[in-house]
Amino acid sequence: MIERRGLLPFAALSVVAALLTIGFKGGAYLLTGSVGMLSDALESFVNLVAALVALFALSVAARPADEEHTYGHTKAEYFSSGFEGTLIVVAAASIVVVAVQRLLVPRPIAEPGLGLAIIGIASVINLIVARVLLRAGRRHESITLEADAQHLMTDVWTSLGVIVGVGAAALTGWHRLDPIVAIAVALNVLLSGVRLLRRSMLGLLDTSLPEETLTRIKTILDSHGGSGVRYHALRTRQAGARRFISFHILVPGEWTVQRGHDLLEEIEERIREAVPRSVVDTHLEPIEDPVSWADARLERPSQGGESG
Repeated sequence: MIERRGLLPFAALSVVAALLTIGFKGGAYLLTGSVGMLSDALESFVNLVAALVALFALSVAARPADEEHTYGHTKAEYFSSGFEGTLIVVAAASIVVVAVQRLLVPRPIAEPGLGLAIIGIASVINLIVARVLLRAGRRHESITLEADAQHLMTDVWTSLGVIVGVGAAALTGWHRLDPIVAIAVALNVLLSGVRLLRRSMLGLLDTSLPEETLTRIKTILDSHGGSGVRYHALRTRQAGARRFISFHILVPGEWTVQRGHDLLEEIEERIREAVPRSVVDTHLEPIEDPVSWADARLERPSQGGESG
């Protein structure tokens, strides 16, 4: 698996793109006075903050496991994506506030042609960088890069909406088209932010692996049922690119420790091959012991019984 530190250049690329687009879009707003272009420039400023947070989160996630964080630091990526989702929501709300004000008091747009050309250049930059980040994020299972890519794509959609709104307002003379389009784009941006926040929260809450992945794991475990082997207490979670899988294997009591150990090694290896980047934790138990079956519950009470 690629080290998370190897993803830092992608986050740095996002920072550079944000700085470039802030310059382009800020200049376009100063030329035109368009509220749509102002909202677009604000979105790029949010992109810069988000890219800096992503860079920091990836640097934290790249740290090796230590005594205080024995499972590593990969969950830092969820904090980054959650923060970025929050920024997207805030940006969408800010766009709506400014657009409503301009809707009530419309203003003509100056130099629309030059402003739109500048916005177009900034959009192309964001689109290229977003595609690079999205490919890298999916390839290396980095929710931080995927979140950054989604944020840039919302910026691209914002820019397209601005181009349509400003262009239509300039052609028709109906200046309220500018803020109307800005509001429509903001609602789309808001939806993207909410989705990203939900995904980040699920990661922080140790949500189980997808059903498709669980099916692959269960198929491997079920394949040993013919030899009198059973399993239970299957539990999974994901932290960044790491998947954590644990379960108990129950075998006949007359088996030697070596035979049971060999079986666990075989099962663990098959699961690691079927589910890349996984940490597999197993526990061997005698199938005849009633105490073994009590472990099937997520929380096992103490042997003294539950207090009542």
